[in-house]
Amino acid sequence: MQSRATPTAQALPRTGVVGLMTATGPAVWLVGGAMLLTAGCDGPAVQKAPAIKTRTTVGKTTQNVLQLSEALKAGGVLAEMTATGEGIDVYADAYRTSVGKLAMIAVTQKMQLHNAEHGADPATYEDFMSQIIASGKPDGLQLPMLPYYQEYAYDPIVKAIIVVEFPAKKEQRKKETTGASGL
Repeated sequence: MQSRATPTAQALPRTGVVGLMTATGPAVWLVGGAMLLTAGCDGPAVQKAPAIKTRTTVGKTTQNVLQLSEALKAGGVLAEMTATGEGIDVYADAYRTSVGKLAMIAVTQKMQLHNAEHGADPATYEDFMSQIIASGKPDGLQLPMLPYYQEYAYDPIVKAIIVVEFPAKKEQRKKETTGASGL
């Protein structure tokens, strides 16, 4: 009768998970395991929103004033006009709110001059843009530039400009710069 010898663990070929771990070491095992876990995990392609383009604000001006109704339809909300930040953010908040308030004062002054000269405020948004902002004219009003997530808007009921904030732009930019974790 022939005796059958059982192979030892060292005589077995190094296949499978145990063989891979003992043959290559734990570092390669971790990388290989991570690749196996992520392989095939691609979900449906998600369309990313275009990156938010910031703008330089200090020392810059604009004549862009939106219609309030259109700005609100586009997701805008009335901006908080007080400095509410903490720490170093309070300086940015103070600058942002003071710039908005200075623009409001400039528009109010030009509206008063217009009213004194013509006996009435501009009747429509188009009249406001051509007579008060006067884009492209030598006496046109240059408003201080606001941050990328804020715009000026004309309120035809109050006959004044207000600052409108777009939270979606602010949130998207935060995600772009800090990642999904918010760090």
